[in-house]
Amino acid sequence: MSDFPLFLAGEYTEAASGATFESVDPSTGERVGTAAKAGPEDAAAAIAAARAAFDDRRWAGRRGTDRARVLQAISKGIKERAAELAELESRDSGATLAKAKGADVGGAVHWFRTMAEYAPRLDEPEALPQTMAPGPSYNYVRHEPVGVATAIIPWNFPLQMAAWKISMALAAGNSIVLKPAPETPATASRLGEIIREAGVPDGVVSIIPGPGPGTGEALVTDPRVDKVAFTGSTEVGREIMRLAAGTVKKLTLELGGKSAQIVLDDADLDLAVDGAIYALFFHAGQVCTAGSRLLLPDALHDAFVERLLARLESVVVGPALQKGVTMGPLISQTQLDTVLGYIDTGRKEGATLAAGGHRLEDGDLADGFFVAPTVFTDVTPDMTIAREEIFGPVLSVLRYDDVDHAVALANDSDYGLAGAVWGSPARAMDVAARLRTGTVWVNDYQLLNPHYPFGGYKQSGQGREHGWQGLLEYTETKHVHVGLDARRASKRWFDMTVPRPR
Repeated sequence: MSDFPLFLAGEYTEAASGATFESVDPSTGERVGTAAKAGPEDAAAAIAAARAAFDDRRWAGRRGTDRARVLQAISKGIKERAAELAELESRDSGATLAKAKGADVGGAVHWFRTMAEYAPRLDEPEALPQTMAPGPSYNYVRHEPVGVATAIIPWNFPLQMAAWKISMALAAGNSIVLKPAPETPATASRLGEIIREAGVPDGVVSIIPGPGPGTGEALVTDPRVDKVAFTGSTEVGREIMRLAAGTVKKLTLELGGKSAQIVLDDADLDLAVDGAIYALFFHAGQVCTAGSRLLLPDALHDAFVERLLARLESVVVGPALQKGVTMGPLISQTQLDTVLGYIDTGRKEGATLAAGGHRLEDGDLADGFFVAPTVFTDVTPDMTIAREEIFGPVLSVLRYDDVDHAVALANDSDYGLAGAVWGSPARAMDVAARLRTGTVWVNDYQLLNPHYPFGGYKQSGQGREHGWQGLLEYTETKHVHVGLDARRASKRWFDMTVPRPR
């Protein structure tokens, strides 16, 4: 059997076609393992199993308190295998061990545990205000599972993204079919075993990695699917909206970003410099919320850039499993070529290359996909590197005149996923209120929490994930009206029948 088989309806299996593909360590170019390559027929089988599991209510029919116990068991199972999963995540995705242990494995533990806290809230109806018009009645809302969900996730946070989608779907009582990114099939495949051991019934969860659009299209268009959750590029998100429109599916889309960091003139410079570096160079900039536009006031610009470049020298680039490394590789040769292309475009359009701008190939970096931390100054809002999502370690520094100008620059984007303001809290919060973006951090960055809603404005997506609001995206809302006066004479109905003359 392949190293990472499909997890289909509670069993590990090869793809129906027998096809496989290789997963490669982006730090070394070495093989991580062979994965089963799901095709449209595997997607159809997983959807059929999910539909049957939902319709017979083997999971949806359980109370939220019962589902919560299983979610807690999944959380515990991930924690027990944390060391194994972190190393596998690091090799498969290029995440540093610190990221793999904290954000990926630790995040997955936290998300399942938190959704276990929310699940029991779905057991009781939500009472609505009492009314006497048009007649005395009791009204309430039920939040019911939407049905069969399919989820497609990217390669930058493989295990954590899988946990996001699966934990919310299960907490709400749904069945789910997950398609991990083909670049990173490893930890999602292992998650299937933990889910099964925790007591999730067969058919409720399937995990089917595989490259190519055919499998993804099947997950989006199949009429047996009620909801699609997608995290990835805006371009692909638009196509998913188009494909899902045929059957009017419920959608959650978390798409691209070009997030701005505004540094106010009263900011703590030590905090802001280190924060700006973390905001962009965390995971080599391969983060949808990456703070890739740094907006500096004229009065602080030169001093801030000088400090930033000095601190940037302490970023340690290297193989993800190597001790002391703080920035690993890009995910693939394709992504490396894309990022280097953007750097070349930045030069040609007139930005000043202040740091980096080249591939790193010396010593143990020779066989991996490494780019030096890169900073451009003299960037103008019309430049490509200031407008398009690069998904790499490339920071664009822009000047602003006053706060109104800074806000205008920050909002001048097709995207609106995240951003930050560095400065005194009162002023920073005033600026945060003016930013058209789904998350704003004040004197912080890259911190997501399963209790807090996450999603984007504009072309950064629709819907929200996480927290109670995110959980409700995996439900349908049903209003129930109970008339309290059973007398026909009390009903304010139009007379639909006319007595016949005798």
